[in-house]
Amino acid sequence: MRPTPALAAGGRTVANLLSATEWMLRSPASQVHTISVLPSQSPTSRHEFAFSNLTTSLGNGGGKGVEEGSPRFHVVRDDLLHPLANGNKARKLDALLPLLRRRGATDIVTCGGCQSAHAAAVAVHCAEWGIRPYILLRGEQPDVPTGYNLISLMFGNVTYASRSLYAQRDEMLYEHATKVAGSNGTVMWADDIIGEDLVVDEDTTYYGNCSRRVMIVKEGAGSVQALLGVMRLVDYLSVMTLFGQDEKVHIVVDSGTGTTAVGLALGAVCLGLQWRVTAIMLADTLERYRQQEKSLVSDFGKVYPGLFHRMVENDTHGSLVQWVERSSPRRFGKVLDGEIAMCRQVAQQTGVLLDPIYTLAAWEQAVDLCRRDSEAKVVMIHTGGTLGLFGLAQRYPPQFTADEQS
Repeated sequence: MRPTPALAAGGRTVANLLSATEWMLRSPASQVHTISVLPSQSPTSRHEFAFSNLTTSLGNGGGKGVEEGSPRFHVVRDDLLHPLANGNKARKLDALLPLLRRRGATDIVTCGGCQSAHAAAVAVHCAEWGIRPYILLRGEQPDVPTGYNLISLMFGNVTYASRSLYAQRDEMLYEHATKVAGSNGTVMWADDIIGEDLVVDEDTTYYGNCSRRVMIVKEGAGSVQALLGVMRLVDYLSVMTLFGQDEKVHIVVDSGTGTTAVGLALGAVCLGLQWRVTAIMLADTLERYRQQEKSLVSDFGKVYPGLFHRMVENDTHGSLVQWVERSSPRRFGKVLDGEIAMCRQVAQQTGVLLDPIYTLAAWEQAVDLCRRDSEAKVVMIHTGGTLGLFGLAQRYPPQFTADEQS
């Protein structure tokens, strides 16, 4: 295994940090599949696709369905990490949830939309780790029945909050957490305990009449500890034969809060990799994404001050991540004509399940890049998005009905 570069005086490395971290996931491993982009035989479609398993393609140089000479990209299948908490949601909780439990958390309060994969991931993993989750759901009234009933049916402890309170979500989260804690409990923000020496014996019982320690996790789990789980994925990929240290790799990812993209880019820089990250902006402006990146990198440097001594500027004008618009920009959540049909085509030809709001955006970018960028291997991180298909199926029922053709 290649040595991780020491990025600061004293020889402290990212490998030291990752090896010393307690993880939620037993392994950082994720399946990697290869997609070939083929000329379309249909007048209604620009491309067709062929699928191969990475292990097969490495073994014989091609793999079933892969045509030599055709543009191709690789898909890191984080959507297969967990049936309900797949993708970047599990990655961002990978180092965060163990830390909260080590700090004695009895309850976790978070929020999200009524189709929130983050809310579902927090709930399911808290249940697995013996921590009580409390979910504040927000959303427009027509979306409430579908998402609210789905998450409340699975997990309980769900409170609905009007979208009008979205701007005050931090205050809303704190107010709800204080109710959960009661008069003898304590409330802490997850970000505030990262890097502290406060350690609570895990064998101590907090349930029953004992005081409760309620931790608040922000929407999307955008924190320093969330970055570590994504950096762990980068470290895992970098020791694979296909994605070595000396390879030029172009990573593509869809971005909601932008935390996953920053974690990927930060991991690549700290590990000394010739990798670049392109993130498709889906939920905010370029200025806000750059602010989020700056804030996360700054917080990372404060929590782990000796880990790196400087960040290398690149051709993105000082930004680690290249933030780009979607090929067809639109208001967040809007689905354009033909996109659900495109998701169906990809599923039928490759077995890869996309959603038109998040992962289709990254897929489209990866297709475009692999046809233009011959110097780097294009890798799409499949972040999930599956939960949102339930709501889309009810919003666009005709488009989820099989064509009645012979």
